[in-house]
Amino acid sequence: MASTSFATPRRRRLYWLLQSLGWALYGLLGLVLIVAFSRKFQPFILLVEFYVAITLLGLSHLLRNYAKRHDWLSLPVGALFWRLLIAHTVVAALSQVIIGTLSALSLRVSGTPPQPFHWMQFIGYAINVEFVMWLWSLLYFGQHYLERYRQVEIDKWKLTAAVREAEMQTLKAQINPHFLFNGLNNIRSLIGEDPDRARDMLSHLSELLRYAIQLNRTEQVPLGRELAVVRDYLQLESLQLEERLRYTIDVPADCLAVQVPPMLVQVLVENAIKHGLSSRPAGGELHIQACCTGAELQLRVENTGQLAPTGHPKPDGTGTGVHNVRERLRLLFGERAELRLEQAQPDTVAAQVRIPLQGTPVAPAPTFPYATS
Repeated sequence: MASTSFATPRRRRLYWLLQSLGWALYGLLGLVLIVAFSRKFQPFILLVEFYVAITLLGLSHLLRNYAKRHDWLSLPVGALFWRLLIAHTVVAALSQVIIGTLSALSLRVSGTPPQPFHWMQFIGYAINVEFVMWLWSLLYFGQHYLERYRQVEIDKWKLTAAVREAEMQTLKAQINPHFLFNGLNNIRSLIGEDPDRARDMLSHLSELLRYAIQLNRTEQVPLGRELAVVRDYLQLESLQLEERLRYTIDVPADCLAVQVPPMLVQVLVENAIKHGLSSRPAGGELHIQACCTGAELQLRVENTGQLAPTGHPKPDGTGTGVHNVRERLRLLFGERAELRLEQAQPDTVAAQVRIPLQGTPVAPAPTFPYATS
């Protein structure tokens, strides 16, 4: 008698098959028990049991639709119990009214005197229906809760796979020979000119690599920690791009402890430089902004460039890095999180991220200089 969360034609057919078969068997069982106890068969009893099966099939279907419309399937078990208790009582009483009315009309049509009404008989049949409806709900809602549990497990494994994929993409982008060669070569050229800056650049490189390697230890990190690594990355990129890279990071202190997926900002910044700034002879500007409004974190990464002409990922997120970020946001926060790419200005691309704050674990905010240009 159960359906699933996915209203495919096959699932709907299965639902109606089980509904029809289940209530038909219930009506047949009632007929067999009555005949066994009375030791005689009357056609009217068959008609009454038909009314029973049809009535309970219809009322249970209405209960299912009402539960779906009011999202009972997402309720905790305790809250669901009390709603079902009331619903089953209403269904039990209403079913006896409907069955009794249909039976009385049938007797009148056949010319048979109607049977007298007995409250105890009414209550007894209603209790029986209440018990049967609890069995129906146990099957229907139990199947949905089991399916949801399986879906949570699937999403958990998908999230793990997405994080691992993001790690591999990040490591490929950062710990590849080309990246290391450029970084180390630029640092080596600084040793004779500016030893102090060369030492700082080595520190930035080591922090960046350490952060990338340690990604598998957590699903979320404080935004402040993520921005510190982004700053390391930008410092290293500035060795290669020099004056072509002009950036600012403007994030208020009250947002630094918000938990975000690791490499969220890093991937967006790397995407902006790779597809927006590095391909332009004059370079461009990169702006990272964030604010905590209401119950969500709003993060925005803007860069000089254009979406389609420069090969920047399209707004639907066809780039691998952007796709991984969007998938991790979905698995972590569901529909409450969003990543959107847009052409904010004729020469400005913006990546806008929304992450819910409710239920986000808060960690102490590290102290790093974020307003940098």
